[in-house]
Amino acid sequence: MPSVIEPALHELGLSEDLVTGEAVVLELRPASFATRSLAFALDLYVLGGIAFVVTLALPLIVGGMDAAAAGALALLLVVGIVVGIPVGVETLTRGRSLGKLAAGLRVVRDDGGPIRFRQALVRGLLSVVEIYALSGSMAIIASLLNRRGKRVGDLLAGTYVVRERTTGPIQPPVYMPPELAGWARGADVGRIPDRLAIAARAFLARAATLHPSSRQRLGVALADQLATRVAPPPPAGTHPERFISAVLAERRDQDLARLSAEAEARRRRDARRRNASPLSATSSRLVGEDG
Repeated sequence: MPSVIEPALHELGLSEDLVTGEAVVLELRPASFATRSLAFALDLYVLGGIAFVVTLALPLIVGGMDAAAAGALALLLVVGIVVGIPVGVETLTRGRSLGKLAAGLRVVRDDGGPIRFRQALVRGLLSVVEIYALSGSMAIIASLLNRRGKRVGDLLAGTYVVRERTTGPIQPPVYMPPELAGWARGADVGRIPDRLAIAARAFLARAATLHPSSRQRLGVALADQLATRVAPPPPAGTHPERFISAVLAERRDQDLARLSAEAEARRRRDARRRNASPLSATSSRLVGEDG
C-alpha cells in the first residue's frame, strides 16, 4: 500500500513543519523579509551608536601610538563592532540580538535547534560581504529566492530566522472512544512512525475544518495505514476517525506507562545507590558521608 503520510501532511498544511524525535511538531514560521529588515535596522542603529562612541574615544586611545599600531587597532575595533559583537550576542543569546528581540525573531538551525558559535560566526563573516560590502543586494536576492528567506550566510551556516511570537490553536487531547477501550487494551499497537502519528493527530484536530470529501478520504487512508501496524483489527463497522483516535490514545497511554516505569526504576536505583555501603561499586556515597 503506497504511503499517504506525505500527501496527508501536505494537505493538512504540515509539509514544512519540523518534527522532533518525540513526534512533536515544531511550527517554526520563517520570518518575513520586512520583519528581518526591521530587526537588522535596529541592530545597525545600535552598532552605529557603539561605533560613534568608539570614534570619539579613539583619539584618546591611540594618542601615544605610531601610525601602524593605530591603524591596526582601528581595524581591530571595526572588525569587533561589525563581526565580533553580532557573533558574540547571537552565541550568548542562542540566536537573538536586540533587533531580533524587539521584532520577536530568533535564528535557529535547520533542524529547529539553537545556534552555536560556529553558526553565528559563519553568519557574521558572510554579513561583511553580502550586507556591508554589497549594500545588502546579495542578501536580498538570496532571501527572495529561498522559501525560508535565507541569506547566503544562512545557507552556509545551516540556519534561518523564525518568528517566535506566533500562536496557534491548542489541539484538544486525543480521547479513547468508550466502545473501543476494551479492544485497544488488548490490541498490539506496533511501532507507529512519527510522521504517521503526526499526520493522524493533525487530521483529528482539523477534521472539522476539512471538506467532507477530503475528510472522508484522508480518514480512510490514514486508518488503513494505521491498521497495518495494529493487531487484531478493530471491530467491524468501526468509523475510521474513532479507530484513529483509539490507536493514538492507546499509544499515548503506553508511552506514559513506559516513561512512568522508567522513572520509578530510576528512582529505586538511585535510592539503592544512596543506601549502599560507600565501599560498594554501585554506591553513590562517599566515605564518611551520612546515608
